[in-house]
Amino acid sequence: MSSFNEKLKLFSVELFRINAIKFGDFKTKVGLQTPVYVDLRVIVSYPKLLNDLADLILEYQKQLPKFNIICGVPYTALPIATVVSVKSDIPMVMRRKEAKDYGTKKLIEGQFNEGDKCLIIEDVVTSGSSILETVRDLKNSGINCSDAIVLLNREQGGEQLLEKNGIKMHALLTLTQLMAFLNEANCVNDSTVEKVRMYLNSTQVDPSAIKTNNRLKLPFSERAKLAKNAVSQQLFKIMASKKTTLCVAADVTSCTVLLNLAEEVGPHICLLKTHIDVLEDFHPNILKPLQEIADRHNFLLFEDRKFADIGQTVQLQYSKGLYQISSWASLVTAHSLMGKGVLDGLKQSPGLTNRGVFLLAQTSAAESLIDRSYVDNTVKLARQYGDLVTGVVCQSVLFEDEPGLVQLTPGVHLKSVGDNLSQQYNTPEVVVMDRGADVAVVGRGVTQAASPGDEARKYKEVLWAAYEKRINV
Repeated sequence: MSSFNEKLKLFSVELFRINAIKFGDFKTKVGLQTPVYVDLRVIVSYPKLLNDLADLILEYQKQLPKFNIICGVPYTALPIATVVSVKSDIPMVMRRKEAKDYGTKKLIEGQFNEGDKCLIIEDVVTSGSSILETVRDLKNSGINCSDAIVLLNREQGGEQLLEKNGIKMHALLTLTQLMAFLNEANCVNDSTVEKVRMYLNSTQVDPSAIKTNNRLKLPFSERAKLAKNAVSQQLFKIMASKKTTLCVAADVTSCTVLLNLAEEVGPHICLLKTHIDVLEDFHPNILKPLQEIADRHNFLLFEDRKFADIGQTVQLQYSKGLYQISSWASLVTAHSLMGKGVLDGLKQSPGLTNRGVFLLAQTSAAESLIDRSYVDNTVKLARQYGDLVTGVVCQSVLFEDEPGLVQLTPGVHLKSVGDNLSQQYNTPEVVVMDRGADVAVVGRGVTQAASPGDEARKYKEVLWAAYEKRINV
């Protein structure tokens, strides 16, 4: 037996001695009954064992990829990660399970830089759900996560499910190894070892326990059932039935051009995004034929108004004036700068019964002044107003555990190019696979093509292929 394995055996026996390993009939976090339960919460009362475990982790982590910071999964792994941090002089961050409603209101405490690579530390893994929850919040704060080191892998599917979600798990011990060590040390008999072996052979975690809440892995047809907003439900159904995630930005200045464009691209899109106030010849008479085209080709009208005022003013801008947006646009955009007031104003306006809002969290402009705090608070507001908010406009994965919310990403082009006004483009594959887009916004790539309809079909097919690859990887 190697020196490292000998240390693991001695450590396993010590865990048994302090009653951290229990035999009987227990239930795990994911609801599985188990004849053996490993409870590392007691280790905080045994400083020497806590120190020994930190040494084992530090010895093992030498073979792992480089990282800048560490984070323990709350709550049991927090003291373990703390000792590892102190002994190694590696900075640590701490994830809260719920953000404070005072002070900084942050979920991730500690000093870090966007793009830092974090090693996750956990005590025991059954399904891996606690690790994924921690990874979600770290990623939402701009921290990269790809590896997790754990004391015990219960061998019930967690390692495979984590890998499917982009996390490589490194376990010091498997449950099989633990039982073998305890058997060799005469802590348990052969009958107990066999009972655990048979249990592991017959009891595995249901994969849906992890995938259910991961929007990046769920098909649109399933997400429609989880959406709180009626327009979100309708949009998911349109995308699933038409097999399209394409939104065309119709930034044109002529009513005739707008109607012709809608007719051409209509069969291939889920949304038509307008800036109605740039039409030089606007007349309310255009609205009825525009709605008729949308109904016939089964797409939604989306006015990119970007409301950003006090609630009462927004209410008037939305429902009154020349454009009367609330009477024809199923979706609009809004800034979260003014807080809840802008959403309350939209929600209480007369007009369409079913309406949705996309909150602007990030832009495709290279010199945007939006910072991380604004982004985090925008996503928080979207979660709070799930009955009204259809989704979030952003350039990266800001939320994975809200399958009812839609990520809409602008700045998409078949070629990754830019313009002289700070606009940045990304390819369809990049925005869907790497950046998490559900709906991709294409403007000039379609509207300036010789045949907008044919070009829209190309984008539709490439985007849909990327979406299918994403949910099946």
